[in-house]
Amino acid sequence: MLFLAIESSTDIGSAALWRDGVISERLCPAGEPSSATLLPLVGELLVEAGVGFADLQAIAFGAGPGSFTGLRVACGVAQGLAFAHDLPVLPVSTLQAMANAVAANKVAVCLDARMSEVYYGMYVDGVAIDAVGVYPPALVPLPTGGGWVAAGNALAAYPALIERLEGAVTTIQPEILPTAAAVARLAAARLARGEGIDAGEALPVYVRDKVAFTVAERLARGGKA
Repeated sequence: MLFLAIESSTDIGSAALWRDGVISERLCPAGEPSSATLLPLVGELLVEAGVGFADLQAIAFGAGPGSFTGLRVACGVAQGLAFAHDLPVLPVSTLQAMANAVAANKVAVCLDARMSEVYYGMYVDGVAIDAVGVYPPALVPLPTGGGWVAAGNALAAYPALIERLEGAVTTIQPEILPTAAAVARLAAARLARGEGIDAGEALPVYVRDKVAFTVAERLARGGKA
């Protein structure tokens, strides 16, 4: 099985090639937008592997939540490549990909949503136990029972989040971000089951519908207009 996975829901974009269980992954250059670097990265991966788009069976991508711009880039690249080469598409949850990157059965995933909010989901054995949501750091739902790990960059961004989770989790891993390799691992089983969809049906998952505060909201929070 050979397919491509792309991820750009945060500032660190990546692309990965799944080849019969072996993953080759490359990161987008730091400080450069994924909109400019993701496609060249894909080309490099294929050249290094000695394969072309005609050899691929699908395109997987991190569908969200995450940066609105980054999600549109990943979805757009996946759709464009899939349309051009008549391939199915596999949208993968970015939070599920983060949970997949943690060596634990119970993971509370905390991705910085900006605007003083957190994209948050709880996963047991890789399966969400409730709907993913967006919350103020001090109001995320608390996991119950022992053995929980909290993972994601929101832990470094919001001290109130760590205070909220204190006692409910045993470990924190703020370095965890969604990656194309994790997207590929999740997509592989789904592709084997024939769960790819038409490129035209692939959409980003935003979770919330606001990308920035209004002027009035910034002023109310003590900011500048």
